[in-house]
Amino acid sequence: MAAKDVRAVEVSGRTVEISSPDKVYFPELGATKFDLVSYYVEIADALANTATGRPALLERFPGGAGGKSFFQKRVPTGAPSWLRTTVVSTPNGTTSNALVVDDIAHVLWAVNLGCLGLHLWPYRADDPDHADELRIDLDPQPGTSFDDVRVAAAHVRSLLGELGMVGYPKSSGNRGIHVYVRLEPRWDSFAVRAGAIALARELERRHPDLITSNWWKEERGERVFVDFNQNAPHKTVFGAWFARPRIGGQVSTPLLWDEIDSVDPEELTIESVPELVRRRGDPWSDIADQLQSLQPLLDMAEQDRARGLHDAPWPPEYPKQPDEPRRVAPSRAKRD
Repeated sequence: MAAKDVRAVEVSGRTVEISSPDKVYFPELGATKFDLVSYYVEIADALANTATGRPALLERFPGGAGGKSFFQKRVPTGAPSWLRTTVVSTPNGTTSNALVVDDIAHVLWAVNLGCLGLHLWPYRADDPDHADELRIDLDPQPGTSFDDVRVAAAHVRSLLGELGMVGYPKSSGNRGIHVYVRLEPRWDSFAVRAGAIALARELERRHPDLITSNWWKEERGERVFVDFNQNAPHKTVFGAWFARPRIGGQVSTPLLWDEIDSVDPEELTIESVPELVRRRGDPWSDIADQLQSLQPLLDMAEQDRARGLHDAPWPPEYPKQPDEPRRVAPSRAKRD
């Protein structure tokens, strides 16, 4: 490869070489691989606040956004000696040596491989037994709009407030909103998922025409689905501040609650987000200042159990769980 096809970046006390820096990664923006590098360097402090110390799943896009991709848990051979890694597991017990986001140099190393953003585990690499994030994924179903998601997010905020909990919202980078609650590192992912189910069910009880906790798509209707299984063990979620693999360079962007009613998530891109951060700062800057208890949601889960409610369905790649109902779509169950 010619020397002009490689550009060196000095960051976090490391030298990261970026090959093919002028390759277009986001065609709608005309933004290149190096534009993405520059974006991450500019928002490095905000990104570090949420991602540092977390294992990451690589999703590589050799042709840039809009092209084909493949997932890669294992750090490839030939990685630099300074790269921090940790052993992660899949639901079936397969282990991999995964990247840890130790600093922005680790992110740029992944970008050089063709990763536009990273999918993060809900725990720190130095404490894999405790999930320290509850991730509330508001997923709009066909027939719903971002306006519906806005209203659902307000209901999430209200319910969390009743429970003495504080949520931190972000755009998903597409049509949804994620709300994170930073937890005391006391509970495993099974408990956090149970809390997420309880939250989803209570939101559906209060707002049945807008929100659903139904796992099976055929039962969701034109409502916003609260995807509780994003909190299942070993489940990764696309990280805050990372660019999604969309041709417009949209970013999964942390927001102030007051911004949700007016923000257009399509306009939150690698070009616009740095200026937004410069103007109003990082809305998640204090997310780790006061770690929160999951207990209010676990109490709600116990109340559901007392009502006769069982576990909710798990994704198909997970082993059958003791209290899980029959894992089959209702329409198929009727046929059977």
